[in-house]
Amino acid sequence: MLRKPGGDRDMVDILALVLHHDEQAVLTAVEMALQAGVPTKMHVLNLLHRLVDGKITDGPPLDILQALILRREPKANVERYDGLRAQIAGDRHAS
Repeated sequence: MLRKPGGDRDMVDILALVLHHDEQAVLTAVEMALQAGVPTKMHVLNLLHRLVDGKITDGPPLDILQALILRREPKANVERYDGLRAQIAGDRHAS
């Protein structure tokens, strides 16, 4: 965090979280962010709020590449969109 610009402020903000939250919860969120390889302030805050709300689950990681499948390739058909614009605008163009 300290290698990027503003990383020192992010570190101070993370350390200041113990003023509002339980110290052990903050430490756990920081450890989880480090284990995930994403040591950013936003990720630590996200994990901390999930811990506080009780929404952290130890479920299996999702395989996103297989979970999202494109069934139909989109077509680059600009005439179709021009036709739709003509129907809406009454065959008038802005140009």
